[in-house]
Amino acid sequence: MILRIRLSWPAGHATATLDDTPTSTALLGALPIVSTARTWGEEVYFDTPVSVPREEGARQVVDPGTVAFWTDGDALALPYGPTPISRGEECRLASPCNLLGSLDGDPRILATVRDGDPIRVELA
Repeated sequence: MILRIRLSWPAGHATATLDDTPTSTALLGALPIVSTARTWGEEVYFDTPVSVPREEGARQVVDPGTVAFWTDGDALALPYGPTPISRGEECRLASPCNLLGSLDGDPRILATVRDGDPIRVELA
């Protein structure tokens, strides 16, 4: 089964394809979500009403455009480049995150998200 979500903010939107994982199932069950975007280096993250444990296979260093769930903060984390703790050009998240899938298309679209922007996540 293909699971897709749409993320929207004032300056743009993106879609993402999610893998069938316990965390993605929990996220889909909570949609739609409206939250406030935060930025941390070249990462966008925002609170969700979902709370899940860290899954086996959680990772801290991921590819740009990865859709990750930060279990320490109950937040979606969307890195598109280096964060303040990255080594070089890697995407290093604050701590290991559950991997949900990846953005469709160029993840640099997330550079148009501003800290404090309203962000909405819904089924695509």
